Amino acid sequence: MAADAGLDAGFIPALHKPSALLPIAKHREALLYTVETHPVTIVVGQTGSGKSTQIPQFLEKAGWCADGKVIAITQPRRVAASTVAIRVAEEFGCELGKEVGFSIRFEDVTSEATRIKFLTDGLLIREALVDPLLSRYSVIMIDEAHERSISSDILLGLLKKIRKKRPELRIIISSATLQAEEFLRFFSDSTGEAKSADNVQSDEKQDAPVGAIVSLEGRTYPIDILYLEKPAEDYLEKAISTVFDIHTNEPKGDILVFLTGRDEIEKAVEAVSERSAQLPVGSEAILPLPLYAGLPTEKQMYVFDETPANFRKVIFSTNIAEASVTIDGIVYVVDSGFVKLRAYNPQTGIETLTATPVSKASAAQRAGRAGRTKAGKCFRLYTEEAYQALHDANPPEIQRSNLAPFVLQLKALGIDNVLRFDFLTPPPAELMTRALELLYSLGALDDYAKLTKPLGLRMAELAVEPMMAKTLLSAPSFGCLGEMLTIAAMTSLGGSIWVQPDGGKDEAESARRKFAADEGDHLTLLNVYQAFVTKGRKEARFCHDNLINFKAMTRAMSIRAQLRRWLERFGITEDGLSVPQPAAAAAAAAAAGVNKAEQIRRCLTTGYFAHAARMQPDGSFRNVSGTTVLHAHPSSLMFNRKADWVIFHEIMESGEKTFIRDITKIEKNWLVEYASAFYSTM
Repeated sequence: MAADAGLDAGFIPALHKPSALLPIAKHREALLYTVETHPVTIVVGQTGSGKSTQIPQFLEKAGWCADGKVIAITQPRRVAASTVAIRVAEEFGCELGKEVGFSIRFEDVTSEATRIKFLTDGLLIREALVDPLLSRYSVIMIDEAHERSISSDILLGLLKKIRKKRPELRIIISSATLQAEEFLRFFSDSTGEAKSADNVQSDEKQDAPVGAIVSLEGRTYPIDILYLEKPAEDYLEKAISTVFDIHTNEPKGDILVFLTGRDEIEKAVEAVSERSAQLPVGSEAILPLPLYAGLPTEKQMYVFDETPANFRKVIFSTNIAEASVTIDGIVYVVDSGFVKLRAYNPQTGIETLTATPVSKASAAQRAGRAGRTKAGKCFRLYTEEAYQALHDANPPEIQRSNLAPFVLQLKALGIDNVLRFDFLTPPPAELMTRALELLYSLGALDDYAKLTKPLGLRMAELAVEPMMAKTLLSAPSFGCLGEMLTIAAMTSLGGSIWVQPDGGKDEAESARRKFAADEGDHLTLLNVYQAFVTKGRKEARFCHDNLINFKAMTRAMSIRAQLRRWLERFGITEDGLSVPQPAAAAAAAAAAGVNKAEQIRRCLTTGYFAHAARMQPDGSFRNVSGTTVLHAHPSSLMFNRKADWVIFHEIMESGEKTFIRDITKIEKNWLVEYASAFYSTM
């Protein structure tokens, strides 16, 4: 698949230093020797030492891509996989997608010629479904492994298994200092004790340890760390005022501000744009830019552009900029002290993203971004006492997440006894039990906790989470596969399809009303897509007139086409060929007075029954067990509307409230009809 228009390799000239100047250059020989002589190499180096961009190139030049082999470098985030690939392709002197490419969910920019491939951890696990020994790769490098995402933890467990069958495979793990020994212990076994290896060359071959640690010093300048004297009442407001303080009082240099999520970032960018208009005429202007995972790739690339003359760049970012990507020119860091972390409650079955204080390790990473090109300053929006009280590191994601998608993948990889899988940190039993229960209720597992065929296997192969996979695979029996493909694509975008106009909320509201479906958000999204491809003839003009994001709509078309191709591999086609007597089924449904909208809502219930809620007299919702109060998100069509029972797609915490979005009305009796195992007594 071709790269997105706008991902032009010549687009980011200021992105990298000449590789000879990077700290890693002088470690090249030692690194290559270590990789040659040890199955596992742990590389410890600060962000900015050049490990993500240079190690793959060293390996390629040293012949690790002979015989058509590929070097894989995994990243915990899609943003990092694409930005680092763009940079390496430019250094390598090739067009992106040729010798150097990247692969992220719903976007594959690689070809037969690709020898250095950047991809997310999750995507490499998916590749193991087709090729369990990952035999096309000679070297697999897990970058930013210390972040401990679930996918990278599971990938480490898989690689430990694969290594026993493929001793020639080389594994490189890039990590922050704190966890290097832990990774080494994990891979070490009876063949030899782990050994810190700056002096690897003197090792005797016969009792060589499994792995070695190679340390690269980072290129950092002194950083002044400043704390607040008393806690901030509102860290977002404090961050914005700190930006203007720096702009007024400090010398030249760009500013990086760490916030927790998209909503905060968009508010901050807007506030800074408005207030910077009041700066004195003739003074340096401020250019505020957002950076978060759901941002379209071409907009993410703006942060890497050279700062225009007479401007100061201010980047408002989530923790993406903490480790995964390096932005040159940053001299000042503003650290809000918070990060959004997944928190899964096995009692309610609800996973939220909750703003949590950062760990000391994260605070150090954030501060380190200020000292990359010259001496810098880090403004921490919390007191020194608050810093001392922080945890050293946050608990790994595997201990606080919904494990259902990962249990499904492990089962599909043939790892039946998931409890015995070699996890770097074992997940709590309660989370594991809940995941197995949900997969059983979805029909992916049988009474013996074995993967069902074909349903469970197909759910594992689809690149959407299990609830949506079940919904898509159920769609043919409800005669609404085309519609469900569209809804799946529209809910996979990760961002809003609506553009916020200058005219404000009323204008946006009237634009949305044109497409609104009484039944809720999923059918409204369907209406938008259908209008776009028919009346709108897939043109940007239609989107502009209706305040719709054109880039999001073209991406939805591409995701829908990919999902359709996946289903076609299972023999499930949109024209209903795999459904027995589609015309007769449709006629029977029509005779029974069942309309298409109801079929879609029933179909959604087969997948999202665990996300059901009932409206209360005060307009809020409660989950089925009644333990959690939920509110319709202001962006939802169901905000301030009446309903009895609903299902929802996702949940998020903001301030004191828990919001649900993408909400659709359902009937209570459907829950029992489609999920009797889950709702045995209601």
